[in-house]
Amino acid sequence: MQLNQSTQNNCEVTNMTPTLQGSLVTLRPLLETDAQLLIDAAADGELWSLPFTVVPSADTADSYIQKALKGQIEGTVMPFAVTLSSDQRVIGSTRFWKIDRENRKLEIGHTWYSQSWQKTAANTESKLLLLRYAFGQLKCVRVQFTTDVLNERSQAAILRIGAIQESIIRNERIMPDGRKRTSIRYSIIDDEWPQVRTNLEHRLSSYRKEK
Repeated sequence: MQLNQSTQNNCEVTNMTPTLQGSLVTLRPLLETDAQLLIDAAADGELWSLPFTVVPSADTADSYIQKALKGQIEGTVMPFAVTLSSDQRVIGSTRFWKIDRENRKLEIGHTWYSQSWQKTAANTESKLLLLRYAFGQLKCVRVQFTTDVLNERSQAAILRIGAIQESIIRNERIMPDGRKRTSIRYSIIDDEWPQVRTNLEHRLSSYRKEK
């Protein structure tokens, strides 16, 4: 289903979130019943305490999911649970959001992984699955990423994907603790996708050889 189809109705939009399967991870639609699974995944590293991202805790998991599913109904969000392909255990979450059908663009964000799965092939394969769907199935001409200026690990990961830094956005949002966040924005456009795909596939192959 392409983003620029003007005949989509709300029912079709609600059901847009696909299942994207890889050898290590599978991205499946986020469900209303996933709260405890997200809490358990985030407990590995107590990720909810990080100052530069929003990760669900026992107090916020339900509202975190409801906000994502509301965006799905409105057609602006496709939320995923990141699971291990081997046993379907939830190890994180990510989503397409800021979906703009008219201009065929979206953002990949709200991405986090259990501490045990950080610095592994999980993020590389997840990004390959997401980008392949965005550029291949949805016919996007632009995919963007936005991260906190304080989150140097995320910045490095986005650059490794092959995204290009575009701008620094001051006071881009207010964080839960009241901090005025400065963000950095990156993008990949459709002309760059073939080379980005090749680089991601090469990195995944290197991970497998290291095993």
